[in-house]
Amino acid sequence: MNLQNIPNIKNLDSNNFFVLAGPCAIEGEEMAFRIAEKLVTITNHLKIPLVFKGSFKKANRSRIDSFTGIGDEKALKILEKVSKEFNVPTVTDIHESSDAEMAAAYVDVLQIPAFLVRQTDLVVAAAKTGKTVNLKKGQFMSPESMKHAVQKVLDCNNENIMVTDRGTMFGYQDMIVDYRSIPTMQQYATTVLDITHSLQQPNQTSGVTGGRPDLIETIAKAGIAVGVDGIFIETHFDPKNAKSDGANMLHLDYFEPLMKKLVAIRQTVNQF
Repeated sequence: MNLQNIPNIKNLDSNNFFVLAGPCAIEGEEMAFRIAEKLVTITNHLKIPLVFKGSFKKANRSRIDSFTGIGDEKALKILEKVSKEFNVPTVTDIHESSDAEMAAAYVDVLQIPAFLVRQTDLVVAAAKTGKTVNLKKGQFMSPESMKHAVQKVLDCNNENIMVTDRGTMFGYQDMIVDYRSIPTMQQYATTVLDITHSLQQPNQTSGVTGGRPDLIETIAKAGIAVGVDGIFIETHFDPKNAKSDGANMLHLDYFEPLMKKLVAIRQTVNQF
């Protein structure tokens, strides 16, 4: 896809990777603005194209008492407000076919969660909005099988597609990143590496997903080194108290130093 088709995306002439970044879930307007302001400032300084990420709803929870959102329309309006205030594109994930048209009225990119990427009706509903569609590779799927998910979008006359690797299940409670997946999926679409979800430790007995945020830099460096087009990273100013996925999010204070290292790696890779 041509990233220029994403409204308000900037810094495309920098020859950098792009980044989808933000909190796991929209918890309120103040937190969203606080995170967005810092991300926009950092990425503009480093000339990194940014799409601000935030889930308006978290439907795939292990426990019934887990946080699912502040209200669909309320969260979507916050994403729209972030976009207008900071002149930045936004992405959110959808879980049901009926979510597609609703979310498309507020955001620029619709994301299909990894667990749902085989759901044809959902993928088609997203594609028919004409928005850019981010298809997350199921942790149970091979990279080669993602060509079929991509084809579903293409068959809806929508060429604005990206695919995202978020790790592959390794046993019951761990994930592993197979970097061979990146060049494989780049044959089908613009390819992103989801750094933070690749470090999840699912299926914990507590019903709350664990994670290895200490390895974020390791996974990110390797992804940039092998030439991934973009990276996806969830970040929060207080991960320990975040309402969703705090165990594997990057602390917002560490975002800038990490991006500086990744830009340096990309500049080196670009020389070859």
